[in-house]
Amino acid sequence: MTDTGPPVVLVVEDEPDVAETYRRWLESTYDVRVAADGAEAMDELEESGDVVLLDRMMPEMSGEEVLREIRDRGIDCRVAMVSAVDPDFDIVEMGFDAYLTKPPDREELFETIERLVGRAELDSDLQEYYSLVARQSALQTEKSEAELEASEEYSALTDRIEAKRDAVDEELGDMASDTAFVGAVREIMNGEGEGE
Repeated sequence: MTDTGPPVVLVVEDEPDVAETYRRWLESTYDVRVAADGAEAMDELEESGDVVLLDRMMPEMSGEEVLREIRDRGIDCRVAMVSAVDPDFDIVEMGFDAYLTKPPDREELFETIERLVGRAELDSDLQEYYSLVARQSALQTEKSEAELEASEEYSALTDRIEAKRDAVDEELGDMASDTAFVGAVREIMNGEGEGE
């Protein structure tokens, strides 16, 4: 997270009108930067970035490639994939923290960024847990119960969520169970998927 000033939100979008709309919506609250393609996004992230709004479908370097590069380089930021493409089972292995279907409205964009900024202080297990739940939630929104039950990818994702939940629960058990933080995290985990 940025030490001083508002969080930095990087909008990676190849459609100038869309990028400008996001910038106008967000600039009163966040330090908004815009990148028109993947290479420009990686240059911007070398300097700073707390949340990335990443278009999935871009020429030359797709959003998926940019996301993979962000994770491979170990850049510490939260990524919201923003796409006109409805999520399919291929998203199970993507390392995003939220998935928004275009066109998001202003309130949805703000809520997502606020949630991701808040997660930046969490430990890596809890961040990974939320990332997995975001993928599950995106698929549950798009797919029928029968499609989910028939998918090996979805089943593996569910298993990963359960394992990560157990790991996080164990970590929380090592903390004083009466702290407000532990109580809040357990409450969130019990209501997982809601509002994702």
